[in-house]
Amino acid sequence: MRLSRTMSLSGLLVATLALAAEVDPTTLYTLSTEGTTAKVGAGKKGTLVLEIQSLKGAHVSDEAPLRIQLSGTGAVTPEKTQLVYGDSVRKPSAGVKYPDPRFEVPLAAQGKGPGSVEAKMTFFVCTEQLCLRQQKTLSVPVTVE
Repeated sequence: MRLSRTMSLSGLLVATLALAAEVDPTTLYTLSTEGTTAKVGAGKKGTLVLEIQSLKGAHVSDEAPLRIQLSGTGAVTPEKTQLVYGDSVRKPSAGVKYPDPRFEVPLAAQGKGPGSVEAKMTFFVCTEQLCLRQQKTLSVPVTVE
């Protein structure tokens, strides 16, 4: 009995790995920063908008770790430097079990000149058959006037 259970688990693992090799996880989602403040006055506040939009029936896992590290360059500083799934402005509901995570982070603007917000992201995009870890880095330009 133990041998067959081990064999069936091994077979399942091989099948999952084979399926993962066939799926390009980058076709299962897009990243959007639409709505981010591109220009902000010195001493004013802007907003970084970061959204993971799932495609083809996929979803971003709310059980596996989702971590986003934010840092600012130039005259721009994000008010939060660490984000997790719970920081998303979209929450699960009766109609949507896995809402696409959307983050809205206030930005402080000091001085003048070009700046940017860097986002180092780790998350899992899932289908009914598998979940695949993704690591992405984005740089979003913000000009302080």
